[in-house]
Amino acid sequence: MSPLLSIEQLTVSFTQYERGLRRREIVALAGMALTADRGQVVALVGASGAGKTLLAHAVLGMLPPNATQTGRITYDGRPVDATTRRRLAGRDIVLLPQSVDYLDPVATIGRQVRRSAQLAGHANPRSVATTALAERGLGDEVLKRYPHELSGGMIRRVLVTMATMGDPHLILADEPTPGLPQADVTGVLREFRTLADGGRAVVLITHELRGALGVADTVVICQDGRTVETTTPSAFTEGRLRHPYTKALWQALPTNGFTVPEEQPC
Repeated sequence: MSPLLSIEQLTVSFTQYERGLRRREIVALAGMALTADRGQVVALVGASGAGKTLLAHAVLGMLPPNATQTGRITYDGRPVDATTRRRLAGRDIVLLPQSVDYLDPVATIGRQVRRSAQLAGHANPRSVATTALAERGLGDEVLKRYPHELSGGMIRRVLVTMATMGDPHLILADEPTPGLPQADVTGVLREFRTLADGGRAVVLITHELRGALGVADTVVICQDGRTVETTTPSAFTEGRLRHPYTKALWQALPTNGFTVPEEQPC
């Protein structure tokens, strides 16, 4: 059986025009590969600028007009072009954004969550919104608050609630934990594990390797727009890593002494 999402040799370049109408191509992704199936958390790990968020936008069909994409993306066993992926976005496939800026700063949390419930087709958006937030430990008082009145952890729970209101099959979680206290990080990551255990596929886009290892089934390491290694969490602790860049990420963690391997990443 085919995985829910399969990405093979994905490349993305952008056309830019300089002074004098000189044209140049900027290659942002140069060979990304990833598979994710129902019941799995797949962690896509790499430094800032490695192409993680761009991959998510490509899956959603959200690339700008000056982008050129090659490679193969299949969903539920079928090749899907950008138009089809845009139709799936917001329903079968959802993006959990990394920024609170995706929330309306002048609308209450209750209004925004109810709107998500309405767009998802729920007959009683008010009741559904209240229940969904309560399931994530957020009481009725949150409904009347504005985004700036909530903590980072509470905002993440609101975003997860809104993203999953339509019962999506695939969730792309883009950098969901930066800036959060450790207790909130643990809670957010546990939520993704729960979503996967409930039958969804979760692609966790992050540069926080240690947290990802605690919830992921598969870890995909990317560097400079390329997938350099796909492995399991146990490979890190058992010394079975192959690529120099993966080894460098692992050895540079505080718990590993911030050490740098003699063999530098290529």
